[in-house]
Amino acid sequence: MHAQQYTKVWDPFVRIFHWALVAAFVLAYVTEDELMTLHAWAGYSVLALVVSRIIWGLIGNRHARFRDFVYSPGTIMQFLRDTLHLQAKRYLGHNPAAGAMVIMLLLSLLITSLTGLVVYGAEEAAGPLAGWASQFGHDLAEAFEEVHEFFANFTLFLVFLHVAGVVLESMIQRENLVASMINGKKQLRHQETEQK
Repeated sequence: MHAQQYTKVWDPFVRIFHWALVAAFVLAYVTEDELMTLHAWAGYSVLALVVSRIIWGLIGNRHARFRDFVYSPGTIMQFLRDTLHLQAKRYLGHNPAAGAMVIMLLLSLLITSLTGLVVYGAEEAAGPLAGWASQFGHDLAEAFEEVHEFFANFTLFLVFLHVAGVVLESMIQRENLVASMINGKKQLRHQETEQK
């Protein structure tokens, strides 16, 4: 019987980023309108984390880089079809659907954070955009708030899809994907290749 072999997939930055983003987003979401200072600082944290992850996606380790997990729409659709038939190929890094989810979450969080900065400046005359946004009329400030709230809720919807995808993929591939995002390791399987 062969001992199980593991390989490092998720570097410390990716793992810390992932769980810090979860905490910051949850904190920002639950403090909306109630604890504005805490909400704003949680939003700043989300923005800083997203920008850091975008930079790491360009210069980071192999599986952290966008080029490792950004696939064509056709490849993503084929992966989703295979998943529905419980026959999806295993990937050591992000699979095509997960890669698409990473991009959608980063974009949605970026829009949420940036519009939040505008709203904070317009309504509270606070934050780095206060000098510019505090000159907005009521209707423009309201429009930015609507966009901010839409993308906050859209991000939450994407999070639920992401969690469902992780559960389904863990079942199909018979591996604990949550554990791998904690310890950074995935089991190597017989004749497995890391090629895209």
